[in-house]
Order: sequence, then structure tokens, then C-alpha cells
Amino acid sequence: MCTVSFIARKKGYALAMNRDENLSRIKGLPPSKKIIGGRAVLAPSEPGGGTWIALNEDGVTLALINWYSITARVKGETMSRGRVVTATSTATTPNDAAGALAQLPLKKINPFRLIGIFPGTHEIVEWRWDLKKLVRRNHPWRTEQWISSGFDEPTAQRIRRQTFQRALQQKSAGSATWLKRLHRSHSPEIGPFATCMHRADAATVSCTVVTVHSNATVMTYHSGSPCNCTDVSSHKLCPDN
Repeated sequence: MCTVSFIARKKGYALAMNRDENLSRIKGLPPSKKIIGGRAVLAPSEPGGGTWIALNEDGVTLALINWYSITARVKGETMSRGRVVTATSTATTPNDAAGALAQLPLKKINPFRLIGIFPGTHEIVEWRWDLKKLVRRNHPWRTEQWISSGFDEPTAQRIRRQTFQRALQQKSAGSATWLKRLHRSHSPEIGPFATCMHRADAATVSCTVVTVHSNATVMTYHSGSPCNCTDVSSHKLCPDN
């Protein structure tokens, strides 16, 4: 269960990702810098490894959401979907990411949607895995949102997109402050369909904000529900790392 909001800019971009999880799940770890294959990567992580979002030194972001509309599940041994982002995190082009995906044992991974943001070429690519085939979709370089929900995915998508479209009419639309405000929003009401989601058994447990400029890339991590979060850390990747 997640919401990913992307704000396109002529030079760089901004992106926010709310991570929604069962309250019984172990808390994720804040971002840390890793060198993978000689490349610097920033990513929060699961205690057991893997991640849901990663930012590399080229300003490329890879973010994964579960695909609940596909009800099929792996039978037998499974691999965590968090490994998908780790495997593709050093990609500089969509073809790099596609090559990394081709090396994964996808038959052991439950359905997912992987969103790749490639600012160098103004490309947005989404890979969709439904346990039968991996489909690549190219999106235009424009403001967009992706949503998943294990509670009621179609309704969550409809209501959160309505909130997103209304927010885009505001004068401050697209600014960093606006993006953070959107991701802590309870509009139209507090509950399972708000961007900052709350249920008795689940909630938005973190918000990751990525900003990419010509001279630096920054990942800011809000641990806890964005509407009531005081635990914030910021991490920067400069051109010289």
C-alpha cells in the first residue's frame, strides 16, 4: 500500500512516496548511503534487507508498489519484492534497469509495479509484473501519481487521484512545501483512502521525499505517519559523492 507523487521540472524533479503498512510490521530503517557496483545509492531499508525506494548518484529514482489488483500469488518459495529495487538501484538508463530485472527470478516474486525516473533523458518508465509477464510502459515527462492499496485498490486510486488533482489547482502546486502537505493530507477524510492513510490495523508508516537538482540530489525521510512526524532525516548526494 503506497502513494507515489511525481512532480516534473525542466531541470530535475521532486517525488514523494508514502509507505503504508500493517502496524504489526517491523519498522523500516532510515536511508543510508551504500556503494553498489561502484555507484552511490541512498535508500531506506527493511531490517532484513531490500527497500521500496532508492536514489542513485545520477538522480535516478526507483520506487516499487505492490500490485494488489492482480490477485495471483507465488506458490511455494518467494523472494521479497524489496529485492527488486535493490537490484535496479544503480541503473542510469531504462535499459540498465530492464537488464537487472531480467536477471531476477521473477517467478518467485509477487506482482509489483516498478517506477523508474530517469532525469538525464526525461524518461519515466513503469514495469508491471503479474506473475505471467513483465510489461514495460513508457510515460511522458509530466506530473503523475501512482497508488496501491491492499484494502480497496480501485477506490483508493480514485479518491487519492481526486485529492491530487484538486491540490494541483493550488497556487503553490509543485513546490516542496506543497508536496509534503499533500502527503500528510487526510482529504477527503481520515481513513483508508486518504493519502496519509489510517486504519485500525494499518497506516502510513513513513514518507520519503526526493528532490533532484543540477548540483545535488537529496532524500528526506519522515519516519512515522507524515501527519504527526517529528523524526526527519535528510541525506544528500553531491556530484562528487
